[in-house]
Amino acid sequence: MILLAAVIALTACKKIQNGFQSDNIRYKDNNLYAKRGLILYQSDRINADGSTPPYTFKLLNLRKADGSAAPAEFTKTYKITVFKTGQSFVAETDTTVALLNKKRETIDALPMSFNETSGQLTFNKASANLPLGQYKFDVQMTNPTGTKLFKDLATINVVDPSTDDLFVVTDNVANGFNDVTGAVTPMKTPLISCRKISNDGARVILKMSDKNGRAFNPKAGEIIKRGDRPTFENYAKFNPVIVTDTAMICDFEIAPFPLTKYVTPTTDWGFLMYYRIPSTYAKIDNFPTNVGFSINPRWSWQLKLEGTYIVEIRFTDATKK
Repeated sequence: MILLAAVIALTACKKIQNGFQSDNIRYKDNNLYAKRGLILYQSDRINADGSTPPYTFKLLNLRKADGSAAPAEFTKTYKITVFKTGQSFVAETDTTVALLNKKRETIDALPMSFNETSGQLTFNKASANLPLGQYKFDVQMTNPTGTKLFKDLATINVVDPSTDDLFVVTDNVANGFNDVTGAVTPMKTPLISCRKISNDGARVILKMSDKNGRAFNPKAGEIIKRGDRPTFENYAKFNPVIVTDTAMICDFEIAPFPLTKYVTPTTDWGFLMYYRIPSTYAKIDNFPTNVGFSINPRWSWQLKLEGTYIVEIRFTDATKK
């Protein structure tokens, strides 16, 4: 009886654990990437590896890979333009820069923020100011069991965005259109390329060219619209589309471009654009020559960042007459 009482007394004095805190918290990939100037990049959450919630994280000792202090740009604020809370772009009514600016405001923002609940890092347009390079950081985690420091939890790689980050193609097709019957015959899939030539402005210079790289001339009517189907003008009406001997030029003002889908009462067009190159100006390989075939291209792509770009649609089975 005395032995039993002693066991009960020892058990009662033993400290009850409040939970568990792992020694192996981590990101899915401990190499995190900040692609400079993109509107938004967000890392994965920290995997707490079964640690007892609630828990919080604190980012500590951000530094260069060589151990020296991180540059001051990480803790400076920069002016960026954002939509006001509850506001969004509507292509049909936001037809001037003045109307657009009524929905936007300029704020002071840090280029990087750290979510202390999830451990996620978020970068915004102000990240364009961050110096290229690798930066390490520690994370302090606190939960009901206490606080623990995790050294060198991840590396931030500040890099310039690639063309694939800046330009995304989601639809691309061309058909030969029989001028007599109206029937369509598939052509080879056009090649779509994008080249950024400047960080200035918000402009896309669109060229359509034949298999030899000769550009069709929209100014001379070699490129025309297709009825009521969407074109550049349906996605940004701030400035008229400029036509030259070799290109159509759209000053889109705000990225991504297109920013919103084009939707009519009967059709959700997404980001699709349609044009036509009349048979007068083009010959399609292996198509009959006794009747004219126009080229009917259709595409859907999006530019993710302001700047000046040349986008080329090349028809690899067509020759300019």
